This record gives sequence, C-alpha cells and structure tokens, in this order.
Amino acid sequence: MAAVDKDVAEKFLDSNPDFAKQYYDTKFRPKVISDLFKDNKTSQVNTSSFHELSTVEESEIIFDMVRDLQDNIQMEKAIFNFMKHLSFMIRSEKMSLFMYRMRNGTAELATRLFNVHKDATLEECLVQPDSEIVFPMDIGIVGHVATTKKTVNIPDVSESSHYSDFVDQIQEYQTKSVLATPIMNGKDMVAVMMAVNKIGAPHFTKQDEETLLKYLNFANLILRVFHLSYLHNCETRRGQVLLWSASKVFEEMTDIERQFHKALYTIREFLNCERYSVGLLDMTKTKEFYDLWPVLMGEVPQYDGPKTPDGREINFYKVIDYILHGKEEIKVLPNPAPDHWALVSGLPTYVAKEGLVIIDVRWFLFPCPVQKGPVDSSGWMIKNVLSLPIVNKKEEIVAVATFYNRKDGKPFDEQDETLMESLTQFLGWSVLNTDTYDKWNKLENRKDIFQDMVLYHIKCRTDETQNVLNTRERYGKEPHECEEVELEAILSEVLPPSSQSELFEFHFCDFEHSHLDLVKLGIKMYYELGVVDKFHVPRETLTRFCYSLSKGYRQITYHNWSHGFNVGQTMFTLLMTGDLKRYYTELETMAMVTAGLCHDVDHRGTNNLYQMKSGNPLAKLHGSSILERHHLETGKTLLRDPALNIYQNLSRAQHEHVIHLMDIAIIATDLALYFKKRTMFQKIVDQSKTYETWDEWTKYMTQQTTRKEIVMAMMMTACDLSAIAKPWDIQSKVALSVAAEFWEQGDLERTVLEQQPIPMMDRTKSADLPKMQCGFIDFVCAFVYKEFSRFHVEITPMLDRLLNNRKEWNALKEIHEAKLAALEEAKTVKEEAAVTATAANTTF
Repeated sequence: MAAVDKDVAEKFLDSNPDFAKQYYDTKFRPKVISDLFKDNKTSQVNTSSFHELSTVEESEIIFDMVRDLQDNIQMEKAIFNFMKHLSFMIRSEKMSLFMYRMRNGTAELATRLFNVHKDATLEECLVQPDSEIVFPMDIGIVGHVATTKKTVNIPDVSESSHYSDFVDQIQEYQTKSVLATPIMNGKDMVAVMMAVNKIGAPHFTKQDEETLLKYLNFANLILRVFHLSYLHNCETRRGQVLLWSASKVFEEMTDIERQFHKALYTIREFLNCERYSVGLLDMTKTKEFYDLWPVLMGEVPQYDGPKTPDGREINFYKVIDYILHGKEEIKVLPNPAPDHWALVSGLPTYVAKEGLVIIDVRWFLFPCPVQKGPVDSSGWMIKNVLSLPIVNKKEEIVAVATFYNRKDGKPFDEQDETLMESLTQFLGWSVLNTDTYDKWNKLENRKDIFQDMVLYHIKCRTDETQNVLNTRERYGKEPHECEEVELEAILSEVLPPSSQSELFEFHFCDFEHSHLDLVKLGIKMYYELGVVDKFHVPRETLTRFCYSLSKGYRQITYHNWSHGFNVGQTMFTLLMTGDLKRYYTELETMAMVTAGLCHDVDHRGTNNLYQMKSGNPLAKLHGSSILERHHLETGKTLLRDPALNIYQNLSRAQHEHVIHLMDIAIIATDLALYFKKRTMFQKIVDQSKTYETWDEWTKYMTQQTTRKEIVMAMMMTACDLSAIAKPWDIQSKVALSVAAEFWEQGDLERTVLEQQPIPMMDRTKSADLPKMQCGFIDFVCAFVYKEFSRFHVEITPMLDRLLNNRKEWNALKEIHEAKLAALEEAKTVKEEAAVTATAANTTF
C-alpha cells in the first residue's frame, strides 16, 4: 500500500471532523498522551489543535500520576509533574503553586513552583528562597483565595478588584484570565494553585474548573504524603534534639554557659543550619551604688539603649558561634564587639528587647536589616534567619539563639520554628537547674559561714583550755607546743579520782560538781575506758572536745550540760559497773559514751511536737525524730572540726563504725521509738536465761551486730531516763527541773501558739505532778529497768531506786488526793448546810 501524503491526510481530517473525532475516540489511547510528558521527550507538541478529551479513558493518566508519586521522593518534583499534566488537560498557558506559611505571626503566600507548562523543566520552575515572590493575604487574587478558601474563575482579571499586576510588570506578561483554587488539609490552608490564560479560548470554562477540582485530590494526596513524612522527620529530629540536650543539661548543672554550650554542641547535627550563634545576656537588674554615682553626678551619660521586657540593659556578655559549614569551628567570645557579625545587624538585640520569635527569609525588610554581603573572610552570606529568645521559668530572657541558612537552601518554616522553640524553651527551663545549684551553693556557703560563727563561740578557746591544761603556768607555752607526755602529766594531776567522785556509781550526783568539774570527769571517763592511748587520742583534742561539748549545751532548765553529762556517765556506769562492756569492743564503748555525752547538745527546751506545731526549720529539715537528728548532726559537726575530732587517728573502717553507732544511739533516745524496740529487747533478755554460762552467752551476743545494737539502743533509753532511778533526794529535785521546763513549753504553747497545753505541761496543774510521775514510771520507765535487772543483776540498784521513788511519789499523790477529798467533803457539808438553812427560812 502506497504511503499517504501528510498534507493530504491532514486536509482529509479537517474536511471530515465527525470521522476524525470518531477515529480519535476509538483508536487514540491515553498512553499516547502520557508518553507526551515523559522526561526524555525531545520534540515539541503543539496542543493548541488537540480536541477535547471527553471520551478518553483517564485511567492511564491517573496511573501515571500515581506512579510518579511513588517514584519521586521530592515533593516539588511530584507536584511539578502533576501540574504539567493538569496544565495540558485544562489547556492553560501557565500554572503556579503558592505555599501558605506564617512568618512572625503573619500569614502569607510564597511562590514554590512558578510558570509551569507542558514543556517546562523543574529547574526553571522551582523558585529559590532568595527569588520567591511573597503575597500578603490582603493582596492579589491568590491572597483573596487563601482568605476566602474558595475557588475562583475570573474570565477577565481587569474587572477584578483583587487583581494585582506587579508580577506581570516584573515578567512583562499579560494575565487575562485566572482559575485558582485553595488546597486544604482539613480546615487548614496549605497552598493555592493558580492557572493563567486559557489556550485557544478567552477564559477557562466550567468544565476546566471541574477538571481542576477533580484532580486536586491528587495534589492534596501528594502534599499530605510529603507533609506527613516531613512532620515525621521533624518530630524525630525534635526528639533527638531534646533527648541529647537533656542528657547534656543534666550533666552540667553548675554553670549556665557550660550547660548551654554542651547541649548546643551535642545537637549541632540535628539543627540543619549552616551557622548558629548564642548570645548570653547580663542578668544584672540593679547597679551597685558605686556604678550609679558617676551617672548621677553627670560624669557618665545615662544608658538610653534598648532594654529587656523586665527592664534590664541589653548587654551580651558572651557570644558562642557555631560554624558548621566548611571546617567546623566553635568560637567563644567574651564581651563581643558591637560589630561582631552576629550582633551588628541588631537582630539579637531586637529579639531580646521585644521577646519575639523572628523567622524571615526577607531579611532586607526586617526592622534591623542583616548585612547583605559576606560576613567574614570565608565569603559566607546570610540568606535567612531564625532568632528566638531563651526564657527562664521567671519569664526573664537569659539569652538569644539565632540560626542562619537551612542546609537544604529552603527558608526556615514553622516546623523549624517549633523545633528551635522547643529547644530554647527546654534550655530556658533548664536554667532552673543552674539557678537552683547557685542558690544551693550560696546557702551552703552561708551555712558554712554561720557554722563557723557558731563554732567560734562554742569551740573551746585557747585561754579556756588553760582551765584544764594549764601549760602556760606549768611550761610557759601553749598546749599545741607541748609533747603528749607533758599534757599527760598535767591531766594526771588535775583530773579528779574516780572513786572520790563516784564516777562508777549509779547514784552519781552532779549537784556538788561545777561545770568545769563535769568537763574533767568527762575526760576521765575516756581514760577509764582505756581508749585514749589505744586509739591515740590527742590530749589537747580530747580536752577541747569535752569543753566545747559542754558549751554546746544551752543554759536551760533541764536539758543542759548537767543532763548531757549524766546520760554519758550512766552509759559509762552500765558498761563498767553493769558489766555490759563484755559485749562491746573498746572502740564501741568509746562511741557509746560519746553518744551519751552528745545526745542532747543544743536542746532548745521544747519537744519534737512543739517544733512541728511552731513550724521550726528543724521540723522541715528532719521528718522524724526531729531534735534527736539535730543533736546527732550537731555532735558530728563538732567532731568534724580537726581541733575537736577525737576520732582523727582511727582508720576509715573504724571511723565509719563509730559514726554508725552514734547514729543509732542518739536517734534511739526518741521515746517514740522506745516502744517499738521493747519487745525485741525482751526476747534477747529471755534468750540470755537459756544459756548456762556467761562465756557462752557473751560469745553468742557478740556474733551478731543487730543484737548488740538493740541492747545499746535500750541502754541509751535507760541512760536518758536515769534521773528517775536516782536516790529520792536527787530524783525529786530533778523531777521539779523537768516539770519546770515542761511548764515553760506549756506557757509558749498558750501564748505563742494560742493552744491549750496537755496536763503534763500545764502550769495550772502542777499539783498533779506526783500522779503524773507515778504514771510515767508505770508506763514508761518500769519496763526498761526491770528487764535490765533481769539481764544483768548488777543493774538492780537502778530498779530498786525506781521502785522506791514510785512509793515516794505515790505517797505524795495520796496526800494530795486526801487533801482534795477533804476539800470536796467540806464543800459538800457547806452546800448541805446552806440548803438546810434555806429550807428552814422557807418554812417560817
């Protein structure tokens, strides 16, 4: 068959349009149309003479779009290919895509793809950040579409009040007709797609509008897929940023500069920018008087520059630059010059002043324009910026972080802003750590200063040491200049004999001893325990410790140095005379006697309940056993001083052991704990009766630390209550001292707390003291001394005196009750006589 001439065939088809249309609809498959838009297409196709595709199967075109979506990982490329297809189908000269975004709280539309047509390439249509055209929401047809969120089909733009020709003037192009539609994600604006100038017709038709809206679902799908992928990546980055910054923030809690630097350096790979700079602000709110005087005297001009929202002068005392392009470099600049590349524009200052987040690619429109040329010798230029204030929990701006140039060349967007804002917010809140550390550090320093002041008044002075170690008189030198042998010679003369002072007796009485005598007897007990030489306790240190401990007790009615010494002496007597020393090593006996002497140091004359009711800081510091823990800490504080540390020559293990025993012993003096340990102690006593010999029982007792600690804790209770087991002439006087101190607390409760005190502390019920003493002996004291008498018969004298005192108090109670009964009887007789007299008068 001969070939048909092209001109003849074209002439035939033009002359027979019905045949041509039938043949086209039947034979011309959609794949041919799809092939027209392959990327490797080289020939130009004139689509102006194409007929409508009303009967063409669209499946091939749709499939091609879906395949294109699958193959492209770049959103702009996928949308570009879609717009090429769409431009051909509605036969528009050009199509453009305007992305909706927020910049510094203002909505706007920016060109992303511009002038797309069937023969266009992605490179020529993709708008670079520095070349984009931005439409405010109140300008142009695209602004109108984004505002109303409705599709518009304008046949003649010259008749539209929304038309703006500034783009036409730039391109020297004439826009005649426009078809534009919004792209939505639910109710949120995403973009505006606009087609310009219908080919072969004066304007776009209703069918074009329907085709655009029909295929818009593909645009929505493409944008949604890529947007969700982008959001996923952003959230992953944000999680990594917060995770890594958190790890570094909690590594460094002492200094805000190192904290920020560690966090920001660690996360540099996740920030996706070429440079970022952090300016740290001076937090000084008020100047010192010596800085104000020159201003007030007119010698220095008053500051009239910008200030932070809380009124601070804006002064970046340090700038840290992170340069991530080229060779990575970090620069820390104290007191940076005003012409520093990150500060010269005034952008960080503006952010610090206004407290705003600034995100803008059009920096030339910014109130403080960034320099347009290279900022340094590297030739690097600023293209877009994102600047944020770092705000602490007090809403104070502590720093400004500015990020420059996204690495992919795109402008910073809302997701970048969200990520950076999360970071700066976290860093701002983390300042609380350094602030808290700084406050804690100041409190610690202040505490150390106050502690030093207290110790200065409590510690035994050198001249007071001479009251015991009179080295000046004896040797003409100070104690620290003497040998231990010389000090030992003095102590052997000045310390009273144990037998003369009845130091080993349960009935020891401190009434006839002075304050200094008790200090000397305290030193004597350590000698009698045999620990001074064995543990190499310096004589001067031992003397200073006992003297200082006596000064640590307040001069109050009962819980004073006399009580403290009596408890220590009773512990000594239980160990030595009561033969309880058999269960403990010499090191342990040293710790136990020391605990007895320290157990009430710095007592305030009020009990634990009063500390809680009055809101005393001690109650807030210690949750339980308030005063006991305070006494313990006070004793430890004295022992930490090198001049008072009688444990200074112990090994580390020995030191830990004696401190552990002191912890238990002093806390055990809390009577609230006494009732919890009674049963355990009773079981140990019962168990001791099952052994035939003392040696076997002693061996068993010393094998387990817990049993020894329980016995020691009960010994501390027996020592603390020992005044109740003294001879009656001593006990009756001590009881009045205890009652007087209780009444003083009762007065405080009535006047300060405005509460009614319990009967034991109520001065108005002083006549009931014998009755209350009997109750105290029966419910608290009797058990401990009965069990110790069973445990070791040597301790029986304490129980005997307790029972005798119970008889004495009971006799006084009966006398008081008899007086009350007599008064009640007299009152009754008087009332009966009055009734009888009244009745007699009535009769007559």
